[in-house]
Amino acid sequence: MFHDPLTRREALQAGAAMALPLAAAANALASPTAPPPRGVTVGVATLGFGDLSNRQLAEELSQHGVHTVQLFLNQTDSRYWKYNGRSDVSDLTPQRCRAIADAYRSAGVSIHSMGVYTNLIHPDPDERKANLAYFEAMMKVGRAMGVRTLVTEAGHYLADKPAAVPYDLREDVWKTMIATGKQLAGLAEQYDVTVLFEAFYRGFFATAKRTRLFLEEVGSPRLRALLDPANLLELNDLEEMFQQLKPWIDCLHAKDRKLHVDRGVPAGQGDLDYRKFVTLAAEHTPHAPLILEYVGRKDYRQALAHLQSAAQAVGVATR
Repeated sequence: MFHDPLTRREALQAGAAMALPLAAAANALASPTAPPPRGVTVGVATLGFGDLSNRQLAEELSQHGVHTVQLFLNQTDSRYWKYNGRSDVSDLTPQRCRAIADAYRSAGVSIHSMGVYTNLIHPDPDERKANLAYFEAMMKVGRAMGVRTLVTEAGHYLADKPAAVPYDLREDVWKTMIATGKQLAGLAEQYDVTVLFEAFYRGFFATAKRTRLFLEEVGSPRLRALLDPANLLELNDLEEMFQQLKPWIDCLHAKDRKLHVDRGVPAGQGDLDYRKFVTLAAEHTPHAPLILEYVGRKDYRQALAHLQSAAQAVGVATR
């Protein structure tokens, strides 16, 4: 057997070379690179806190670990909320807007979006024009507050007499709403804001698919979606909602509803599977906050605890 003896220097060099990959392997075992935990942002809609001023509400939420809100102008010092209609916001000067926003931000609470919810499908062209003008005024309010996302539904209109095809599903109403959506998109572009449409099973956006088809036909990046699973629970499964809308979703409402019942309730009081909801949200729309809705001072902490418990059970962090 041929044997070539190594010098002492060669032996040391060979040993060092062999040690390098072993050390690297040991370091890899000692410090594994774990994937970051899945997480979602949790916030609260301010609509149900009409007995508090904006500053009082900001302090209340901050003290209990809530640092995101969806702002509805329904507090004691900003009473402008009117569902499915419009309000005169002419006295909301830029200074007042900044003061409202500062009440939250000084308490460490960010304003993700602001609710508008005017009627965009009214059959009277003058009414639609006035409601679009109100929406434009709210865009100006939002910009003065530093809020660039506004939320609405299509609106609700009850026809005078029953028809074979419900008003919300008529062909002419679809075409009119597409035209209105394009006008709204033009305003959103002008003011550099985004408008999120919320679906509801007894309205124009009756399903996740119908909402997606509307957004695709309007074709503007300024119009996107807010998913409230409780609003579609009667007609869509959770997986179907996310499958249809996940590329469009920028916000989610976290409330609840019993099947076959109209009235919505706080999270944990209905039939919505919150563990599955949070899992799908963390997987498909982690950038979109979950905003607790239909809550006020007496019950928001219970709803918050229910959402956080569901998230913890499926390994999703909340912030």
